[in-house]
Amino acid sequence: MSDVRLIDEHVRNPKSRIDDAITVALAGQPNVGKSTVFNMLTGLSQHVGNWPGKTVEQKSGAFTCNGQTLRLVDLPGTYSLTANSEEELIARDFIIRQRPDAVVVIVNAAALERNLYLVAELLALPAPLVIGLNMIDVAERHGIHIEPHVLAAALGVPVVPLVASKNQGLRELMNAVQCVLTDAAACAPECRLCTPITPARPALKPEHLAVLAEVRGLIGGKVPEPYPEDWVALKLLEGDAEITRLMRQAAADVWDRIHALLMRHEDAYLDIAGGRYEWIERMVRAAVVRPRAGVVCLTDRVDKIATHPLWGLVMLLGMLGLVFWLTYSVALPIVDWLDRAVVASLAEWLRGAMAAAPAWLSGLVVDGLIGGAGTVLTFLPILTVFFATLGVLEDIGYLARAAYVMDRFMHWMGLHGRSFLPLSLGFGCNVPAVLGARIVEDRRARLLTILLAPLVPCAARLTVVAFLAPAFFGGAATLVAWGLVVVNVVVLALTGIAINRLAFKGAHTAFIMEVPLYHQPNARTIGLFVWHNVREFVKKAGTLILLMSAIVWALSMLPGGDVKQSWLVGLGRWLEPAGRLMGLGDWRWIVALLTSFIAKENTIATLGILYGSAADGVGLAGRVAATLTPAAALAFLVVQMLFIPCAATVAAIKQETASWKWTAFSVGLLMAISLSAGVVTYQLAG
Repeated sequence: MSDVRLIDEHVRNPKSRIDDAITVALAGQPNVGKSTVFNMLTGLSQHVGNWPGKTVEQKSGAFTCNGQTLRLVDLPGTYSLTANSEEELIARDFIIRQRPDAVVVIVNAAALERNLYLVAELLALPAPLVIGLNMIDVAERHGIHIEPHVLAAALGVPVVPLVASKNQGLRELMNAVQCVLTDAAACAPECRLCTPITPARPALKPEHLAVLAEVRGLIGGKVPEPYPEDWVALKLLEGDAEITRLMRQAAADVWDRIHALLMRHEDAYLDIAGGRYEWIERMVRAAVVRPRAGVVCLTDRVDKIATHPLWGLVMLLGMLGLVFWLTYSVALPIVDWLDRAVVASLAEWLRGAMAAAPAWLSGLVVDGLIGGAGTVLTFLPILTVFFATLGVLEDIGYLARAAYVMDRFMHWMGLHGRSFLPLSLGFGCNVPAVLGARIVEDRRARLLTILLAPLVPCAARLTVVAFLAPAFFGGAATLVAWGLVVVNVVVLALTGIAINRLAFKGAHTAFIMEVPLYHQPNARTIGLFVWHNVREFVKKAGTLILLMSAIVWALSMLPGGDVKQSWLVGLGRWLEPAGRLMGLGDWRWIVALLTSFIAKENTIATLGILYGSAADGVGLAGRVAATLTPAAALAFLVVQMLFIPCAATVAAIKQETASWKWTAFSVGLLMAISLSAGVVTYQLAG
């Protein structure tokens, strides 16, 4: 637990709320640096799980502040608090039901107008508010000058300027949280933050004030705890679906009157939104100085290429190629060294040390566990480089541009750019890509996004390609890997178009998306991103892959201890006729493909078991390269990239679709696509 001492000496009040455990909710829109603030404060003292009964990720962390433990809860990034998505419901329900001691709202100083809309909604909730004005340096570089004290006076809540990526302003931010929870009389006279705070909430236009008062009167005494009655009345006027369902039951006796009143004023939501935008305009006009007209900033210059319909796509493909080039040039030499110097040496040492042990035990440990899971652990350099480059692209703001560039291609499939965001997560793992589809509001578009997510080549598949492609194609490995990703993207697009036209009758959905300004990446945030992903991989290698390696080894030895007569060989040889159509005449490749259903990394683990330990200084890559022709090797890699997803992804599809029918459809479709693509690739390449 990190010891963050951020409270100034003037904050002294033994009877204040800080004597109890403090819960601070961290809120904000996507791409505002909220994760950077959270990581800077909590470091490695974080707990990551799911919200109760939800699949949206929950992050909480603890830190000490002047000897007091504080709990920071990172709420899902959300643009508003209207019940349009799971993230919005979670954020507002946590503030209302869990009643945090304070809410810290992180806003992007370079896009203040859009960010203040969320602030306008949070001001209507009961928790004390503190605003962290992040990326103040980015705003300054783009000619945007903000006076925080003027903005604080206009809003009526503390506003603290931040450069979270450089750990600037976090001390003052925590001082502000301390101050809003401390009695003003207990502070020194020079502390202005502790004076009574009166938030300047957006006002409703006069023509609907009477309607709001009438709704408030009808629901008086009928609103369930802990919802504030004023807030519920406002949400009913907005047409919030969740609050409407709640009050239909809670105020059933007067609901007909409420419903009739709301129907007569269906345009009230426009009035409410208009009032908020007028309020935002007043706040910005008071505190923000804009650059003069005609000034072209760095973001504008770069985006002429990055968001161009043609050159933006070329840049995206180039970025993917760069990721693979870095992976091969940096990580593969380390992988080769680990395979030869660590895994092979350890296997030989254990074989000698266990010479007196039963043959089956020695074989299980050396050939099964070390040859399988041990080989998979050599992937760590590949994963580290891959997640680091992906983290940099996300942190500087480029992935949002990728979503913009892909928007028109998404429309071909009846989707929009927002679907690209969860799909892009699939490059790390298909499971969060499936779960991330919840950010897509439209049910049809969300289902289609889920079905397409397994066609995105995950890190595990890319790691298998990174291991095998150089063995088969040498210096052309980067080009081959890049081409395989392009094939996956093309197949994904064609599959999406076909499903949308055949199953969903060609429906389309529209979406408006903002992109953040470019900014410098934060090494700490990227480091934690890499750490968490690599740690999850090691946990998987230490559990699921280890177990699967033992099972594959057992199947290769049973029933008589001779691999040539084993059950695994029997299964592989039974499927050999199908494999020959793809040039896979060796049954071991079919078995490796099948075991990838448990985890994609099992492909290498299985090959490590079936091809045995290193001999004569030749590693696994060298041994398998001699067994297939280039055409067959290319066909195998195509099938590997398009094959049915791992068991965890299939489970996630079942969970998110709540349908065995759609789950079976997904598995069957991918099986047909992958095998057909493998046959076509082999025939054409041959």
